[in-house]
Order: sequence, then C-alpha cells, then structure tokens
Amino acid sequence: MASPLPSSAAGASVLDLAPVLPVVVVRDADDAVPLARALVAGGLPAIEVTLRTPAALDAVRRISAEVPEAVVGAGTVITPEQVTACVAAGARFLVSPGWTDGLLAAMRASGVPFLPGVSTATEVVALLERGVREMKFFPAQAAGGTAYLRSLAGPLPQARFCPTGGVGPDNAAEYLSLPNVGCVGGSWMVPAEAVAARDWVRVEELARSAAALADGAGGSGTPGVRAADGTCR
Repeated sequence: MASPLPSSAAGASVLDLAPVLPVVVVRDADDAVPLARALVAGGLPAIEVTLRTPAALDAVRRISAEVPEAVVGAGTVITPEQVTACVAAGARFLVSPGWTDGLLAAMRASGVPFLPGVSTATEVVALLERGVREMKFFPAQAAGGTAYLRSLAGPLPQARFCPTGGVGPDNAAEYLSLPNVGCVGGSWMVPAEAVAARDWVRVEELARSAAALADGAGGSGTPGVRAADGTCR
C-alpha cells in the first residue's frame, strides 16, 4: 500500500496540500500522466481522479507510478469494493459524495485519508460522533454555499471541509477565507476542451492561477496530521 501522504507533505492533511483540489475526469488513460504533471507544475500536487469513466482506475495507477510528486486520490467513491480497487491502484486518499456506515467502515479500514461527503449539519454531527473531522461539503453551492459553512463554524468548529460543486475562480477565494475550509475542489483548471486538445500548457497556467487563490484569502488554521481514521491530530 502506498503511503497516504508523501514524506514531503509530513505535517499536513489532504486539506492542507494546496488551496485547490483539482477534480479530474480522465477519459483516456494516456492523458493521465501529462495532465498530472501539468497540475503539479502549476502548484497543485493533490489530484482527485473521479470514478466516472472506465479509464479512471488506470489513470490513478499511472499517475501513482509515473508522477511521484503528485498525491493522487480517487473521487466519486461510493462502494466498499471501489475503496479496495482504488487503494490497490495507488490512490493516496479517497473522496465520496456522501457516506453510509458501510462505506465509512471501508474507507476507515483502507488506511488512507478520506473525505466523506456531507451537505447537512446532521451529517456533520454524525461524522464527528464517529471520530471524523475532515469532510467534503457537496454540492457546495446548492447546499448553501459560504453562508451555510459560515453558520456551521460556530457550533461545529472542529469540522473542516473541502467544498466542491459550483466552486470556481469567482467564488473560491470566498470559500477559502472561511475558518473551517481547508481547500476547495473544482475542475475549472482542467477544462474539457484543453484536455481534449492536450493543451497541458494551458492546464499548467490555470493551475498556477488556482494555486495563488490562497494569497490574501485568510487561512484555516495550523495544519494537522491526518490519521488513518479520517481525523486530524
């Protein structure tokens, strides 16, 4: 099993590797390595490859093997079987759009960091009760956006989030300014037309702009070390 986080990222959780977590849909596995290299060169080392295409697992496998400076993870993980397959392919973290006790147990047992998806205060409290403090907030804009997350920060300050869904260059900085947001997830730095054209220079430029969004956006506190159970310590 690959180490959950590379030694260069010691002392940081997935939420703290970069201000933006690229959410990538890979349709051709041959694009995976140059795409990952462009994102890393632009300052975004953590990459979420979504399980939305048949090429996804092969993409994770290739990035893991050929781009060691990347921290590749798998997204849209919704079954325990996918957890097993993703970790076997080299995924260093897992992201789900939602969670069940069965899925949570599988992610916890995988030994790699994970971000289970939530969209309500009840789901957040349920995860906190189970010892999980870092989560994906999805679908962010539809579920209440920055106003909702700001409201959660008071009663539930121990929860930290990666908002995804409707987050882009126009509102990412507002999310990043919140005390309970570690990073945001989005796909605007990997537009479909640029990937189809294999325009990796453009992807790198967009990634560099995204990586700079944290400047002046405030901060989410001192990074913690992510434990295998999804908590931050």
